[in-house]
Amino acid sequence: MPELPRIAARRFTWDLDVSTEELLQLLDLTARVKRNPQQFRWSLADRYVTLLFEKPSLRTLLTFELAIRQLGGGAVTMTGPIAAREPAKDVARNVERWTHCIVARTFSQDTIEELARWASIPVINALSDLYHPCQALADMFTLRERFGELNGLKLAFVGDGNNVAHSLMLDAVRLGMEFCIACPPGYEPKRQVWDQANALARTGGAQLHLTHDPREAVRGAHAVYTDVWTSMGFEGEADKRRRVFQPYQVTPELMARARPEAVFMHCLPARRGEETVDEVIESPQSVVFEQAENRLHTQKALLLMLLS
Repeated sequence: MPELPRIAARRFTWDLDVSTEELLQLLDLTARVKRNPQQFRWSLADRYVTLLFEKPSLRTLLTFELAIRQLGGGAVTMTGPIAAREPAKDVARNVERWTHCIVARTFSQDTIEELARWASIPVINALSDLYHPCQALADMFTLRERFGELNGLKLAFVGDGNNVAHSLMLDAVRLGMEFCIACPPGYEPKRQVWDQANALARTGGAQLHLTHDPREAVRGAHAVYTDVWTSMGFEGEADKRRRVFQPYQVTPELMARARPEAVFMHCLPARRGEETVDEVIESPQSVVFEQAENRLHTQKALLLMLLS
């Protein structure tokens, strides 16, 4: 097998731990892995991953377990608070002596950073309050599969300026895409992330827009993306958020303002009847299950670039 590309940072705690060149290499490697999985069947033999999951998960947990196993390695899983019985720095220094990588799904980005600070093995962010970088990798790959080229595509995100929106914008502008987010006043992306994405867009010549009008955001879009209005940890705001976000529901009428060939995207799980409706998520335009499938393939490529 030819030598595989590597991630110089040896970690993936947020999207920018992977350079633009490495991001493109990861997407290329994903295509190889998906096309010919048997070629990589034993690439990570005798490599083991620790999955530390504070939050519930279907796609992330199962696809990481399957990814390492299908590459010849194994996984061990611990659910519940990571630092409940001992500090995260002690967890990191224990786990590094048993396995070769930590995949952590946490309530706080600070926990991810603490694990990465103390662990001598790669740490992968499987979702935090600020970022969802593994989801964004699968989304970029799904769009490239559908359209062939990412440069010049318009991706519209409608809803909460949350962790998914953060990761999508950081990747989209680096890949030459136009990214437009529509959200209610007061629910914009975090200023620090927006400023980082703006700087990247200016450097690379990409376009980044913020609006409070979902119709404006999706006009001419190749992809319309949404997520739940109430993320884990914000359940106490659910009633208020339903009222505030109702005008941002992705309906067939809103999709009609995008390009005729536009796709509908969602990271799942979806609350049907809130951020979108069955007529959209079950339509031929929907690629939500392609996104879910591609979590497996992009995470294989990520593990290969970190551990091979």
